[in-house]
Amino acid sequence: MADFPSQAQVVIIGGGVGGTSIAYHLTKMGWTDVVLVERHELTAGSTWHSAGLVGQLRSDANLTKMMYYSTDLYRRIGEETGVDTGWREVGGLRLASSPERMQDLQRLVGMARSFGMPIELLSPKEAHKLFPLMNIDGVLGAAFTPTDGVIDPTMLTNAMAAGAKSRGAKFFLETDVEAINVKNGEVTEVVTNRGTIKTEVVVNAAGQWGGEVGKMVGLNLPVVPMAHLYIITKPVEGLGHDVPTLRDPDLLVYWREEVGGFVTGGYERDPAPFGLKGIPKDFKYQLLPPDWERFNPLMENSIKRVPAVEKAEIRQLLNGPEGFTPDGEFLLGPTAVKGFWVACAFCAHGLAGAGGIGKTMAEWIVEGSPEWEVWRLDVRRFGSNYASQDFIVKRTLETYSKYYDISYPGSERTSGRPMRLSPTYYRLRDLEAEFGERTGWERPNWFKPHAELARHGHEPRGWAHRTWSRAIGYEHLKTREIAGLFDETSFNKLEVRGPGATKFLQYMCANDIDKPINTVIYTQMLNKRGGIESDVTISRLEENRYLIITGTAFGEHDLSWLHLNMPEDGSVWVDDVTSKYACIVLWGPKARMILEKVTQDDVSNVGFPYMTTKAICIGDVPCQAMRVTYVGELGWEFYCPMEYGAKLWDTLMDAGKPEGMVPGGYKAIDTMRLEKGYRYWSSEITPDYTPYEAGLGFAVKLDKGDFIGRDALVKQKQEGLKQKLACMILDDPRYVILGKEPVWDGDKVISWVAAGGYGYSIAKSIAYAYLPIEYTKVGTRLEIELFGERMGAEVVKEPLWDPKGERVRA
Repeated sequence: MADFPSQAQVVIIGGGVGGTSIAYHLTKMGWTDVVLVERHELTAGSTWHSAGLVGQLRSDANLTKMMYYSTDLYRRIGEETGVDTGWREVGGLRLASSPERMQDLQRLVGMARSFGMPIELLSPKEAHKLFPLMNIDGVLGAAFTPTDGVIDPTMLTNAMAAGAKSRGAKFFLETDVEAINVKNGEVTEVVTNRGTIKTEVVVNAAGQWGGEVGKMVGLNLPVVPMAHLYIITKPVEGLGHDVPTLRDPDLLVYWREEVGGFVTGGYERDPAPFGLKGIPKDFKYQLLPPDWERFNPLMENSIKRVPAVEKAEIRQLLNGPEGFTPDGEFLLGPTAVKGFWVACAFCAHGLAGAGGIGKTMAEWIVEGSPEWEVWRLDVRRFGSNYASQDFIVKRTLETYSKYYDISYPGSERTSGRPMRLSPTYYRLRDLEAEFGERTGWERPNWFKPHAELARHGHEPRGWAHRTWSRAIGYEHLKTREIAGLFDETSFNKLEVRGPGATKFLQYMCANDIDKPINTVIYTQMLNKRGGIESDVTISRLEENRYLIITGTAFGEHDLSWLHLNMPEDGSVWVDDVTSKYACIVLWGPKARMILEKVTQDDVSNVGFPYMTTKAICIGDVPCQAMRVTYVGELGWEFYCPMEYGAKLWDTLMDAGKPEGMVPGGYKAIDTMRLEKGYRYWSSEITPDYTPYEAGLGFAVKLDKGDFIGRDALVKQKQEGLKQKLACMILDDPRYVILGKEPVWDGDKVISWVAAGGYGYSIAKSIAYAYLPIEYTKVGTRLEIELFGERMGAEVVKEPLWDPKGERVRA
C-alpha cells in the first residue's frame, strides 16, 4: 500500500460509486494528485445493496443527459479498465396505468427525443412481447428506452476505481475522517485516524453519512437515510435473462431479472427513516431487519402486475438505508465553505447517475462550471429553512412517499408548513390568499375571491389547469389597467460593502456597476464560459455599499457565488439581510397617483426616475424605494424594516383600494413578466446560456474592464451566435405550454421550450425557446409538441407588451 500522504490536490471522502466516479473523472481531466479515503471498504455503505437498475428517463433535460452519459460510460469502461462491470443493456420499460401517467410518458418521451435519446412509445401488447410475464390489465401504454440496463454496483465501483488508480489516484481504505480543518472560511486539512492531509479541495461523497461530514465544516446538509425495501427471488420459469427492466409508477413498483429470478421493490406510502441520531461507525455491509409489514403493499402491487412473483420463492427481503434529500434530488456542487464540495444523497439514482455525477463534479471543480446546468441538483438550492432536522425529515418523508407520483408543474409541498411568514401573512390570509411555498416562505399565488369576480376569460386545457385559477387573469388585468399590490418579502437581499466593494462587483458582474449613488443596475453574474450564474438588480446605496436583490430560491446560490470569488484581503463584506427587510411592491398605471396620496416625497418622473432608488416615507413608514419593475408597468419596490411591513401594506392598501387597486399573487407576476419578456433564472436563463444568447446584451459592458466571463463573450461576439432565445406564439391560445416541450421543424426536433404561459393582456399562448440562429427570424413557422400532439407556432418579435417601454418610464 502507498505511504499515507501529507498533502493532496483533492481529498474525496467516501468510496462508493459516487466517490470513485469523481476520482475517475478528475484524473481523466489531468488531476493526478487525487486521494480517496474510505472508512471501511469500497461500496460498504449503501452502494453494495443498490437494486442495480440503470434508467435514464428524468423530468429534466440535463438530468436525462447525465443518465445518458452514464450508460454510455458503462458500455465501455469495462474494456477500458479491464474490470468487468456486469453491464447488460437490456432496455427499460416504464408503464402507464392511468390516463394522467400516459400524458406524463408522452411528455417525457417528447423531451428525451429533443436531444436525440433513443426512446419510443409502445402499446400494451408491444410492451407485453418484451416482458411476457407481465399482466397488461389496466396498462394504457409504455415508454421503452433500449439503452437502459442493469449493472453490478460493486463491479462498477471497482472498474472506476481501477481507472482512477491507473492515472495516479491513491485510495486509502479503513481510513476514518475525524475532522476537517477550516481557516478563514476555507478548507485546509483533512484529519484522519492515519494522519492529516493538507488540501485545498475536499469532496464530501459520503453518501448517507454526508450530513455528518458536512457538520465537520459547520454546514447542515439535508440528508436523511431512508430504509429502501426490495426482494430477491429464486429462478422463475419463463423469465429470460435479457428481459427489460420494468417500472410501474402507478403501482409504485419496479422489477428486473437477476440470476433467473426477480428483484422487485418500490417506494411505499409509509416510509421509514434511519439513523436520525447518527449512523453507527461500524455500519458496513449491513442491512436493517426485514420489514414485511411495510413491504406487503408493494408486494401486492408487484404480484398484480407480474403474477409470477406470487409463487416465486423468496431468497431475501433487503432493507437497506440510502441517503435521500427533501426534494428527492442529489446534493452536488460547491458550498459556502471555500474548497468544500458535496456529492452525496443520490436518492436511489446514484447507480444510474454515477457516471454523470463524476463528470459534472470534475468539471465543476477543475473548470469552475459543469457542461450541464444542474440547478435542480445544486446543494445551494436549500435555504435556511432546512436548518431543522425535524423539517428536513418531514419533507423527505413526504417526497419519498410520493417518489413515483407525477410531478405536475406548479404543484406544492404541504409538510412543515407554515414556516417563514411575511409580516403581511395574516392580512393576506384574511384576504383569502391561496398560498404557495418557496424556501419555506408562505407566498400568495392568487386571491380566491378574485376568481368569482373573473367570471369569463381564458381557461387553459390539460395540465396547466391543475394549478390555475381565474383569479390569475383578474389580478393580471387589474394590475395592467389600474394597479396591483404585491408582497415580495421572500426575495433575497444581499448587502455588499467595504472599500473593495465596487471593484469586486465590477469583476463579478457583466454590467457597469460603478454608477452614481442611488442608481439601480440590472445585471448578470457569469461563469468563465459566459453562462449566466445569477440574474440580479444591484442598488448603490452609498459609495461602498450595495444592495443585491435576487429571487426567493436563489439566495444561497448567489451568496455562495459571491463568497467563492471574494478577495481575501478583507476589503469586502457580504451579508444576507433578507430577514431584515419586508418588501411591498406597487405596480400599475395608477401607481404614482396612489403613492402620492401617502408620501410627501417627490415621486414624479423627474424627481424619481426609472432605475433609481431613494429613501422616502410612506405614511409613517421609512422605506428604501426602488423604481423598478418585473411586470412591465410603472411602479416601485418598497423595502422597510421587517417590523413595519404590516403597516406599510395597510397604508398602501387604504390608499389604493378606492382607486380599484387589487392585491396580487405570484402567478399573475409570472404571466405579466412573460408578456414583457423579462427573464427568470433557472428557466429561460441558466449557466448553459450567455447574455447574448438570452437577448440580454444590453446589460453587458465589455468596455468597462475585466469581469468573469468577459473573454468568452468577446469570443462569442466575434464568432457570431449559433442559437438565441426566441419568442413564439401558439396558433391555438387554448393550450398553455408548460416548458420542456420539443420544438419541431418538419420531421426534425430542433430545440425544446424553456418557458411558457398565457398572456392575458394579449390573449395569446406564449413560449420561449433557444433556437438555432437560422430559425429566429420573425415569421418562422414551427411546431411545439404538447403531450404527443403538435401545435403550430410562429416566431414573433418581443417584447409582446409595451415594446417601446413607455409604460415603465411614464
